[in-house]
Amino acid sequence: MRLFNTITNVLILINAVFFVLAGIILYLNPDAVQYIALQPSAILHGKNLWTFITSMFMHGGLGHLAVNMISLAFLGNFIERVIGKKRFLYFYLASGIFAGIFFVLLALIFNMDLNTYAVGASGALFGLAGLLAVLFPKLRVLVFFVIPMPMWLAAFFLLAVLWLVSLSAGLPIGNTAHLGGLILGLIYGFYLRSKHGRKIKMLNRMIT
Repeated sequence: MRLFNTITNVLILINAVFFVLAGIILYLNPDAVQYIALQPSAILHGKNLWTFITSMFMHGGLGHLAVNMISLAFLGNFIERVIGKKRFLYFYLASGIFAGIFFVLLALIFNMDLNTYAVGASGALFGLAGLLAVLFPKLRVLVFFVIPMPMWLAAFFLLAVLWLVSLSAGLPIGNTAHLGGLILGLIYGFYLRSKHGRKIKMLNRMIT
């Protein structure tokens, strides 16, 4: 099907299917969450290392899934056309995994709750945002789908807002995972900019 001729759309499908399957599994056995979600205490004991991957495709609810997948549709399809299918897939997975590692390490360093769980594609999405912030800093995007601002500002603004919301309202948002994904995106963005500077400047003139 032409709908799934992009890696981005395939990832969205996988997330949707995984959401349904995880929901059925957890309904039948709530304790199975430890084998799907990322938990620092388990990782630090060398257990359930595959959750660095599975947690990227698990979401805390339909709203969480919907927001992330809409964001992935916009960011992913654009970046995939710029850097290519294979490179996009590798970078997306690397961002999610690095975000998980960052989440675990900071939980250990700052003595956070090691038994908390992290789920969602947000770490990988912040990786995409960081990459775009470096490659196309003036690209206009809609934060929260309504507030227009340049990409370089949007990535940091969204990170800051989510962090403030989680602190003020006590919501379980994986801010450190978001930060980890953003950092990797920035690093990879500067690498691509240094390697393909001329091409990136040309693309910026075309789209911004």
